[in-house]
Amino acid sequence: MNNIIKKPEFYLFIIIIALVIFFAFSTDNFFTLENLFDLLISYSFLGIMAAGMLVVLISGGIDLSFTAIATIAQYIMAIVIINYSGNLLHAFLVAGIIGIFLGSINAFLIYYLNAPAMIITIATLNLFYGVTIFITRGKWIYNFPDWFNQSHSVFGFKAGGTYYGISLPVVLLILVFILTHILLRYTILGRKVFAMGGNIEAARRAGFNLLGLNIFVYSYIGFLSGIGSVGQVLTLHSVQPNAIVGRELEVIAATVLGGASLAGGAGSVLGTAMGVALLAIVWNGLIIMGVSSYWHKVIIGLIIICSVSINAYNRKKNA
Repeated sequence: MNNIIKKPEFYLFIIIIALVIFFAFSTDNFFTLENLFDLLISYSFLGIMAAGMLVVLISGGIDLSFTAIATIAQYIMAIVIINYSGNLLHAFLVAGIIGIFLGSINAFLIYYLNAPAMIITIATLNLFYGVTIFITRGKWIYNFPDWFNQSHSVFGFKAGGTYYGISLPVVLLILVFILTHILLRYTILGRKVFAMGGNIEAARRAGFNLLGLNIFVYSYIGFLSGIGSVGQVLTLHSVQPNAIVGRELEVIAATVLGGASLAGGAGSVLGTAMGVALLAIVWNGLIIMGVSSYWHKVIIGLIIICSVSINAYNRKKNA
């Protein structure tokens, strides 16, 4: 029991339960199947991005360009699908390859320039996004083939006469969490990522291929950016150049809330999933209660400060 209490996930779980109870008694529409399914679909993209960010943070790095990578992947995927047709596999393949390529550019720049990852990825965020807006003129894309605009419900069930479908973006979110958990906890590569984030100099002396590890972690978040961007297009049925860029801090906040350290070497998929859930519950609950949007970021900021303070206190206490 003492080991459970020491984990950041325990306190996050308590906060989530308290918020669910509060919103359930404060509103009539929060604790309903329809609202819960809407939450899953709406935040599936953020969750997929958070899984990629978790791997980067554990390695000791950070990536702020993933939203621009996702935007580029969306545009190129949309152009290919509209002009050359294909199927969903082709859509995910194109977006994933674009994400890996752009993510690897970040890795090479960070490694060979020996510059802070934050500075490099801020630069590539502006570079990638600026070039995209210049070429596309910020135009939205709507005219997807009929097969692409279908519901893509994987399975579902009926409750109270209403059909609730589990959409493809939600399934992708679950699969990404499972894949990331296996990768980090049960593979040698995952252990090396933890080791590099814990002490990069020790990892270098141990003979780790630091360039290869950097390429992996930044390509991984790039790959998930591409995959997640397709899931978002399946939900919105359009490509919007300003729909993703600007959500970087939400993703980082969800990951840090889950116990990931900005210093590297710490974090879990369970914690990240709970961090995403916490942000989703707060945003959704405040909207249903009719609280002004100006207060949303204030309240979330306070929650993040409290969570990080608790994690910092526990680390200091256990040191």
